[in-house]
Amino acid sequence: MRALLLAAMMLVLAGCGAATAQPPAIEGSVDRIVIEKAAHRMRLYAGQRLVRTYAVSLGGGGLAPKTRQGDRRTPEGDYRITGRNPNSRFHLALRIGYPTPAQAAAARARGVDPGGDIMIHGLPNGRGALSALYKGRDWTDGCIAVTDPEIEEVWKLVRDGARVRIEP
Repeated sequence: MRALLLAAMMLVLAGCGAATAQPPAIEGSVDRIVIEKAAHRMRLYAGQRLVRTYAVSLGGGGLAPKTRQGDRRTPEGDYRITGRNPNSRFHLALRIGYPTPAQAAAARARGVDPGGDIMIHGLPNGRGALSALYKGRDWTDGCIAVTDPEIEEVWKLVRDGARVRIEP
């Protein structure tokens, strides 16, 4: 009876948005990131094991896929983490390998610049204390943003070259 009551309480708390315990993770163990744009969710995986889940902010240009420089949209597709910028104008930044050669060719065929510099990053430097103003809003120029404490964790967990899938 006690176990049943505890399970029911956990379900109620989960439904109320209470934080759930996350499994332990090892630095550099994350080799795959899945970003679900419609759900505003980013999941980190070590192999097949889900390690962390974050709520994210996306590009302010809407949920359609990025098609050109300046559209403020977040791209969709399969990429890799291709670099890190500890001195970004945002709190830490992991570079996503956008555009792919196919995306660059498609943009050229349309006569437009595909854009670039798509990152997973924290808040603008000096604004970390204002995370409540950013949370739940799509404000980036096409990047994926989390809070400063979250990007610090992501920075440590994600290995260079990790696969990134950005889904509609």
